Amino acid sequence: MRVASSALFPTIVVVVVAAVLVAIIAIALIAGRKEVVVGAVVEHEGRILMCRRAIEPSRGFWTLPAGYMELGETLEEGAGREVFEEAGASIAIEGLLGLFSVARIGQVHAIFRAHFADPGNPVYAAGTESLDVALFGWNDIPWDEIAFPSVRWALDAWKEKEGAPLGLPIGNPASDPRGMHRSARPE
Repeated sequence: MRVASSALFPTIVVVVVAAVLVAIIAIALIAGRKEVVVGAVVEHEGRILMCRRAIEPSRGFWTLPAGYMELGETLEEGAGREVFEEAGASIAIEGLLGLFSVARIGQVHAIFRAHFADPGNPVYAAGTESLDVALFGWNDIPWDEIAFPSVRWALDAWKEKEGAPLGLPIGNPASDPRGMHRSARPE
């Protein structure tokens, strides 16, 4: 039996953990969780693509482009579709950034790190579920107008891993391990 070199070990661990996370999502769906939300933190030159919601809940508040996964699509396909529907942007997904549980409403949120498919010519526009779409620098994000706690968690995960290899996805913050709080503001 041949043993993998120590240089490959971190890559093997990430692949195994990613496979386990996908299995957890599948088990959650079978066990009665009805909703998987997919989306992306789309970064361009240090700025993040965000959408002002045109629908309830949280109409008028800012979110990441995300929404419900549809039958027959992969997590990545769903995230790409949602970004296109809400922000008119075609993206290239870099990998899974965060996997968040929102137990109070029976949801799992799979959020990817991504960039525009054509970074030299980023195209985006408000879709039917968005009032506005904009790129925000970290200090310009409208933190008091964030729609959902998981948006803040995903933004914090992006900042933590900004420019670094993704590695393992980030999970819920220690202050809300089950996703029970309704406020997007840190406590």
